[in-house]
Amino acid sequence: MKARAFSYARPSTVEEALETFASAGDEASYIAGGQSLVPALALRLQAPQLLIDIAHIPALRGIARRENWLRIGALTRHCEVLTDPNIARYAPLLREAAPHVAHPAIRNRGTLGGSVALADPASEFPAMMLAMGAELEIAGPQGTRRVAADDYFIDLFQTAIEPGELLIAIHVPAVGPHHRWAFDELARRRGDYAIIGCGMLGRFAGDRIDEIRVAFFSVGNTPVRARHVETALTGGRLGPDSVAEAQASLAADLSPPDDEHTPAAMRLHLARVLMGRLLGRMMVTG
Repeated sequence: MKARAFSYARPSTVEEALETFASAGDEASYIAGGQSLVPALALRLQAPQLLIDIAHIPALRGIARRENWLRIGALTRHCEVLTDPNIARYAPLLREAAPHVAHPAIRNRGTLGGSVALADPASEFPAMMLAMGAELEIAGPQGTRRVAADDYFIDLFQTAIEPGELLIAIHVPAVGPHHRWAFDELARRRGDYAIIGCGMLGRFAGDRIDEIRVAFFSVGNTPVRARHVETALTGGRLGPDSVAEAQASLAADLSPPDDEHTPAAMRLHLARVLMGRLLGRMMVTG
């Protein structure tokens, strides 16, 4: 199939992009890397009358440390997440997740902002927003606002971004010397959507866990924080008993759906196994 005919605009500022969208009503879509939108256009799952190309807006680029936060522009490509030294130093969980995102051709074009804005529940980067305690900077007709990742993901492909608004940056609390992190996923083949995936970030005082955030993807309509697991781990020390307690708590956090390939019980079992491996890595890195 081919995409339906559409008009095209290429604004040079965020304000111009917002104004262009407003003039088109609900008949417009933003496009940057296009790794999700272009296939949807080709299949006519989406048919906007106007495509607004935001890939040339300088304000959406750049990665910089600002006090205790790392600001990552929405147009940062997946391949840049792999190579940027600021991300490696201050947001290493993103760096750990990036090699698992699709394939090199996709990573060379796809943008971090596009992935987070789409909010595919089987994707790596949206879940890492929860694990890192990120805040999403959103621009709209009334100005800009920052939304905590915990409040951002609402339902399947539904986020706190309102029609016409634009995700312009991701703000990540900078990792320090007392943090430990781990990421992995289980997939049938490298580059496939994960059967289950998990990322975690903890702040330690010696061997004691002062704070930890654990996030899963491919478990439902949105990425999910494992809050019961976090409660079980916080204040204690990592060891066989605490890991077993955390694994036992996981059923209270996850309620994965059945599908034709992976029954819910198997997915939950794999989530326990994967989480145990990641906690074991955090023990070793201490």
